[in-house]
Amino acid sequence: MKTSRARAFWLILLLAFAAGCRSAHIDITVENRTGSPIELVEVDYPSASFGTDTIAPGANYRYRIQVRLSGPVKVTYTESATHKVRQMTGPELSEGQTGRLDIVLLPDGKAEFQPQLVPRQ
Repeated sequence: MKTSRARAFWLILLLAFAAGCRSAHIDITVENRTGSPIELVEVDYPSASFGTDTIAPGANYRYRIQVRLSGPVKVTYTESATHKVRQMTGPELSEGQTGRLDIVLLPDGKAEFQPQLVPRQ
């Protein structure tokens, strides 16, 4: 009887530990509403970066990140037609935040950053 109680205790402890050990992440979507293809898209965030070669007009690129430090998000891309490099800075991110961040790239090198972030708990 003691053995089954001990097993149950350890099983419950293991399940509780596993349930509480989710890593904090932010889902980022980069949406191209510039009206033309864009190239060499790079998103820099505290401690790392990600990117893609191209995003077609009206298309999205999704990526999941974990923030290890604090600092702003920066987006850089090249307009396919003019080869003009565009760069913009978005909101500050902090270690442990979760949620999502939509980055909508607009004509004339403008962007909308739409954060839906929850601070570290």
